Amino acid sequence: VTLLICAVAACADGRGADSAIARSGAAVQEDDTDASFVRLIERLSEPGGYFDTDNLISNETSYLHVVGALEELEVRGGAYIGVGPDQNFSYIAAVRPEIALIIDIRRDNLVQHLMFKALFSLARNRLEYLCLLHGRPVPDDIVEWGGRSIDDMIEYIDGTAAEPEVAKNVRAAVAERAGAFWYRLSSSDVETIRRFHGTFIREGLSLRFRSAGRRPRPYYPTYRQLLLERDLDDRQASYLADEEDFQFVKSLQERDLVIPVVGDFAGEHALLAVGEYLRERGTRVSAFYTSNVEQYLMREAAFDRYAQNVAQLPHTENSVIIRSFFGRNFGYVHPQAVPGYYSVQLLQTIDSLLRKHAAAGYRSYLDLVTQDVVDLQAASGQ
Repeated sequence: VTLLICAVAACADGRGADSAIARSGAAVQEDDTDASFVRLIERLSEPGGYFDTDNLISNETSYLHVVGALEELEVRGGAYIGVGPDQNFSYIAAVRPEIALIIDIRRDNLVQHLMFKALFSLARNRLEYLCLLHGRPVPDDIVEWGGRSIDDMIEYIDGTAAEPEVAKNVRAAVAERAGAFWYRLSSSDVETIRRFHGTFIREGLSLRFRSAGRRPRPYYPTYRQLLLERDLDDRQASYLADEEDFQFVKSLQERDLVIPVVGDFAGEHALLAVGEYLRERGTRVSAFYTSNVEQYLMREAAFDRYAQNVAQLPHTENSVIIRSFFGRNFGYVHPQAVPGYYSVQLLQTIDSLLRKHAAAGYRSYLDLVTQDVVDLQAASGQ
């Protein structure tokens, strides 16, 4: 493929000559696309909707605070369902599911996950992934970086400039590889991949979440902060903090077992179709990460439809919902808030949610985030 051959030349300065781009050659062609992956996405998805952000990275500083509790409660295997960008990969690394489905109302989220899938395909290890994501040259000794710390990798990315020619060719290679996974990408989808990737390259690890029409919030974390975050047991727990975790997510990606879906949690198709598909597989949901989507569903009087959809998901008594709460928006300090953190991560079993909803127990969003939630510190052994 011409674009990938160009990338070989761009890396031939001695830094990254043996990179994933140089090795990829013409290995992936549109004809090689696994049609079942595409058919499954089309089967599960519904028409896209609108949200007021590109949502390239999370704004949840507390996103890893549930990891210890997930381990203690033995939330493991089965199916993982989530929403949004790559914070899902850290939950996937913790839960080790058989399959993961990422459902988001924005089609752009599907497109971004195809970009991530391309990066996993091209990268041998965590540092190579970060180099490709941020348009940095890959070091000659890249294979030896497998055992290095995430702190070392952050230092490398921060200390290495994005070279224009390398960045240009990496963007082209990633867009081409993503297109090979999904043969129906429109020219607009391809441009979205280039725009998203270009933002990661331009802003580097200082990238922050931002919303349309609103000024960036200074308390939103940078991508650097998210990668260095720790769980409540003070362990670095991002999927990029541990090579084994990264390789697990990469293995799911390579087997087409991270499925991006366009859908509304309270919609008439996507979540119901996911439940039907999981029943066909004989797989039950272990964890369902909703971020703070439930806040919007309550505001839009759609929570009842959402709860009905959740009830159709095959699950066990251990199956949990992971949600985020932004107390500042409500002038409320949550009992589980950790000092210095803008957001609060919460766990609740799916059965508890459904029982409470059936008994008309949720009169407000504050009821939802305060009643029948797992005590994370107790569950994680603190």
